Amino acid sequence: MTNPAEELLDIVDDNDRVIGTALRGEVYRQGLTHRCVFIMVRDPAGRIFVHRRTDTKLFAPGAYDMWVGGVVGSGETYAEAAVREAEEELGVRGIAPRPIFKFLFREPEGGKLSWWCDMYEAEWDGPVSPQESEVAWHAWLTPAELSERLARDTFVPDGLEAYRRYLERQESKGRPADRAEPASGSA
Repeated sequence: MTNPAEELLDIVDDNDRVIGTALRGEVYRQGLTHRCVFIMVRDPAGRIFVHRRTDTKLFAPGAYDMWVGGVVGSGETYAEAAVREAEEELGVRGIAPRPIFKFLFREPEGGKLSWWCDMYEAEWDGPVSPQESEVAWHAWLTPAELSERLARDTFVPDGLEAYRRYLERQESKGRPADRAEPASGSA
């Protein structure tokens, strides 16, 4: 595996238009806006794949997340990155993420980081073999179990914001939303 800090990323503006490229480490150091994909993966019973990030991650080491995903490489489409990231993190082949929405995340409380988040969902009914360099722990959790984790564990701030928006969208479409509300102090 290559050093994540040396990945080449597209730099984008507030309208998600490419305005340049930079290495990932430089993107984080300078707070340059880039692109990411997030995929909510459920099993046929509706349980959500939840994991704890390894302590070596560049962003939010050791935090929990209810999304798999990552940065979009330079020249890569969001859809290509969604498949690549889901397959890499889960250790599977043949997953088919479906796009759901996109938003611009800005790090809260005066943080300088920002990225476009293209959100997907997918169902997976087979075994997983998560990438050890990315995932320290994992489980398939019901929405109620996820809610318990949200109340006690530290989750990635972008994942919390994405999940809040996901729940709002589900409710606005008249679909029953998961009752795993992000806790205000869990980030």
